[in-house]
Amino acid sequence: MPTDGLVREVVRDAAIGVGVADTPEGLSALHRPGCAAAIWRRQPLPEFQSWIDGLDPEVLPRARVILRPEAVRDAASEVCDASGTPVGPERDRLVDDIAALADIFAGLMRARWLRLRLDAVTTNACRRFHIDAVTARLVCTYRGTGTQYGISTDGAEPRRIFTVPTGAPILLRGTLWPERPRSGLLHRSPPIEGTGETRLVLVLDPVDDPEEEV
Repeated sequence: MPTDGLVREVVRDAAIGVGVADTPEGLSALHRPGCAAAIWRRQPLPEFQSWIDGLDPEVLPRARVILRPEAVRDAASEVCDASGTPVGPERDRLVDDIAALADIFAGLMRARWLRLRLDAVTTNACRRFHIDAVTARLVCTYRGTGTQYGISTDGAEPRRIFTVPTGAPILLRGTLWPERPRSGLLHRSPPIEGTGETRLVLVLDPVDDPEEEV
């Protein structure tokens, strides 16, 4: 597979692309015509993954806040403090990564504000395939099974389902993306209820006016 390439799937004569990048710069593929999503294909460091997988779910950071991109690092650190996430180099790495992804996403979307969400998920939240009512969204699963996606032109569940690797950010176009017709790429949170799995998921959305979001 070529580096920073565009993988296309043809559905009813429509080419639907998913950008696959080996560098963060490759996420700009989302702006290409017909590209419904972009994935930064990266591998988490084994030490970090062992650390975050081994944390008690009760101390995983949780947050829902709207803020400037440059404020994300301090906010993420404060959320970790409030959640009881253990201090150390791996927590620093998590905070730094959240801040870096916020900076990358805000740059790509020219967003002055971001809605940041950190969720520790144990249920079948958002288990139905859907498209978000946003311009675009970044999702990164730091712990547990990654976001699942597939192609459907009629709203039915996709026949082929793909799972984003843990630690790999995916950018997804939403219903407010200006390109028409919509791509038909749907996504969902993986159904994990009853498995004992706890996922830690970062979600970023661009926000034009924070007062309208209240």
